[in-house]
Amino acid sequence: MSGFRNNCSTPPTKKVNQVMRTFRKAGKAAAVAAIAALALTACGRTDTGTTGGSTGGGEAFPKDSSIGVALPQKTSENWVLAEKLFNDGLSEAGFKPDVQFANGGVSEQQNQISAMVTKGAKVLIVGAIDGSQLGSQLKQAKDSGATIIAYDRLLLNTENVDYYVAYDNFKVGELQGQALLDGLKEKKPDGPYNIELFAGSPDDANAKVFFDGAMSVLKPKIDDGTLKVLSGQTSFEQAVTQAWKGENAQRRADTLLAGSYGTASLDGVLSPNDLLARAILTSVKAAGKPVPVITGQDSEVESVKSILAGEQYSTINKDTRKLVEHAITMVKDLQAGKKLEINDDKSYNNGVKTVPAYLLEPVIVTAANVKTAYVDDPILGPITK
Repeated sequence: MSGFRNNCSTPPTKKVNQVMRTFRKAGKAAAVAAIAALALTACGRTDTGTTGGSTGGGEAFPKDSSIGVALPQKTSENWVLAEKLFNDGLSEAGFKPDVQFANGGVSEQQNQISAMVTKGAKVLIVGAIDGSQLGSQLKQAKDSGATIIAYDRLLLNTENVDYYVAYDNFKVGELQGQALLDGLKEKKPDGPYNIELFAGSPDDANAKVFFDGAMSVLKPKIDDGTLKVLSGQTSFEQAVTQAWKGENAQRRADTLLAGSYGTASLDGVLSPNDLLARAILTSVKAAGKPVPVITGQDSEVESVKSILAGEQYSTINKDTRKLVEHAITMVKDLQAGKKLEINDDKSYNNGVKTVPAYLLEPVIVTAANVKTAYVDDPILGPITK
């Protein structure tokens, strides 16, 4: 398992509505329409501009205080890595880390957060299983005086969240969509191309953001006929993969191939992460079809090997070390009573408030840069040499 990549999964509810960045490229009428829609429905990313600055600042607390870190299920090697990084980093900084996984589901995470509050956690870092299901626990935390940081996944429909730290997940989707187009052109200069769309789990707030980012790139090409989705399944609801499980993606791929690709070629697949990409490739191979251009995310070891072998086309590098490091920096600044650095104070509306955010930049990885993308990674570095 690599030590430097961030989990790509994260839950939205039906209210989570990603307002696409493309409105800034559209005309005045489109911009007005986008703003109106945002006022009515937005609970996800609402703008892409970033603003430097700082926010917060308040009463300091003892350096040896308890810091609660609530993580979701161990669905990715990157979440497992985050556990170790939080334990080590918070301990080295003098805090008492209380890091918990909720492998039993949402109710377990609710109980874990309540226990962290009862034990006096001064800061809660929450990577939610379902960011819309923690309202009571977050209110309990705020009432106790704790500061709440949403980690990787936005906490939804609550005023009881102070900050958000994550990679720019809409940008992740944009990179995936562009990588799919680039890979198709490399393989066959002229379209049209037959593609299928896969998305993450519908209870993960990032899944819709990834999909919307990708579709901001792909939909114009679908509309003009360059890309053809033979199954006709182009909405997020049709493309979702429950619980981010590979077997669910493979089962859907089996169905799509049998129903729509008897004699037709499948040229490309939008996959939101590496695990699903590998499952889809398994289905394609079992059907006796040529390997399509397929995207991914997380820089998982097997997928990086697949890129080196010329199968999976791309992944996304989201260095988990950097994300955890910045989350711990936020804790240190809170402990010292300092204002926190943010670089986006208008994009992430959770349905109740706009949450000040610090966003890190994701990096696309293909065969063109795979040998240089992980030079500092002790696991992937040796593999890619």
